[in-house]
Amino acid sequence: MPPGTAARHERGRRAEELVAQALAGRGYEIVGRNIRVGSLEIDILARIGAVLAVVEVRTRGRGSWTSATASVTATKQRRVRDAASVLWASRFSKDPTLERVRFDVASVNLDATGEPEISYLEAAYV
Repeated sequence: MPPGTAARHERGRRAEELVAQALAGRGYEIVGRNIRVGSLEIDILARIGAVLAVVEVRTRGRGSWTSATASVTATKQRRVRDAASVLWASRFSKDPTLERVRFDVASVNLDATGEPEISYLEAAYV
């Protein structure tokens, strides 16, 4: 394993946990976390009313070249959409209480003390 990989995975796991807690506190039902669809992964699936939110969680520390939100490239968006499309067709389209899927991005930035700051963008991309 390359140097820093374990620490990066732990930061990502912590960020996903913080985002899931924040969403639950805002009334979202957490449907799943780290959902594998073939080689693709969805960080968090959360439901609010008739909307299924597909949440990509990104984290960055001080000195990063790009913001966490900006790191969700067009390629990453396509991969998340592809995974969500498979899940919708195979599982969620059969639920009459769900009307649509929304793609959100949660950005977890760590300040100098390591304290997280969460920014959440609903409908960040289509």
